[in-house]
Amino acid sequence: MWLYLVALMGLYYLVRWYRERQVVSHLQDKYVFITGCGSGFGNLLARQLDMHGMRVLAACRTEKAAEQLRAQASDRLETVTLDVTKTDGITAATQWVKERVGDTGLWGLVNNAGIYGPSAPNEWLTKQDFVTTLDVNLLGVIEVTLSLLPLVRKARGRVVNVSSVGGRLSAAGGGYSISKYGVEAFSDSLRRELAPFGVKVAIIEPGFFKTNMSNTERVLLQVQEVWDRAPPEIKEIYGEKYLASYLKLLSEHILPTCNENLSEVTDCMEHALTACHPRTRYSAGWDAKFLYLPMSYMPTSLVETVVSWVLPRPAKAL
Repeated sequence: MWLYLVALMGLYYLVRWYRERQVVSHLQDKYVFITGCGSGFGNLLARQLDMHGMRVLAACRTEKAAEQLRAQASDRLETVTLDVTKTDGITAATQWVKERVGDTGLWGLVNNAGIYGPSAPNEWLTKQDFVTTLDVNLLGVIEVTLSLLPLVRKARGRVVNVSSVGGRLSAAGGGYSISKYGVEAFSDSLRRELAPFGVKVAIIEPGFFKTNMSNTERVLLQVQEVWDRAPPEIKEIYGEKYLASYLKLLSEHILPTCNENLSEVTDCMEHALTACHPRTRYSAGWDAKFLYLPMSYMPTSLVETVVSWVLPRPAKAL
């Protein structure tokens, strides 16, 4: 019986391997709009798709970043400045895209723009800390998608939303994991709604990678800033020792382990855009595949035991 089970699993993975190798035809004629192309995954993906001959429409937050990207790409690649938290900017960018794609529609929409925001115990934070992160990471994704959806539907194309392992497992406070859980939920409902129209929706779930978002100095400064403005009673409950241990955990054990090979993520994005049979979810990075994804399926009590063992204890903890 075990032999039959192994043979069946082998056949399944062989068929999946064959299906996933099939590539969409006429990629050189297809337009892809990518947000957050100033740096990181979006920047690399824009150059990667451009190098493979696709028509890339890259959105950068600043004109300076757009100029730098154009200098690194072919004349096919076009850029537009976009702040995904501004409705007027999204409306203007949508019109800009419409003028370029014409009647063919938009083959690919990649919602990549995002920020990390302060990652600290929730009661150190204010409502505005959460709002700032959610505006970019979740509400920006929703508004950009809804605005460009008619063009994607016209092309029977793809929507690729960048989530995170933080959308699978929330190990620390702050708006980041909340926003990524929201991206997961939005993408799941969107995928089911758009399937009858031939549109496919994929979710990218990267682990920890070395980008501007995970810059050690920036992350530690954000934590220090929210601690400095926390109420005195909160500081008393947690204590200076908690802060020191938490900063040490980030600076010596978590952030230094970030993967520098960003192509592990952009290769997943490219597959989601170009494969005839893209996956629903892509886990990018060894930590995503072998740590966070398995932990997301474990009993909550076991996960909380592990997380509590890693995190420092507050001074007034029982």
